[in-house]
Amino acid sequence: MTRKEKVTRVIDGDTIETSRRKQPVRLEGLDAPEKGQPGAARAKAELERLILDEEVRVDPRARDKYGRTVARVYKGRESVNKLMRKKLKK
Repeated sequence: MTRKEKVTRVIDGDTIETSRRKQPVRLEGLDAPEKGQPGAARAKAELERLILDEEVRVDPRARDKYGRTVARVYKGRESVNKLMRKKLKK
């Protein structure tokens, strides 16, 4: 079920927390560098710039092995997942 949620924290370049969920949300189809890896700080900063403190639509697709929702995330009509994939290729 897709619903609007406010992004309260960006954990890294592909994982966020929202005001409505107890578990973090991982962006589907995205594999950002983990903390300590080259590019991790840039990926996190880019995702923060895009959606921190913003209202987004979360479209759950699955759960991962850590219990997180794996989702497509939209800001307005734009896919945050697609925007971040483009940013990470640069």
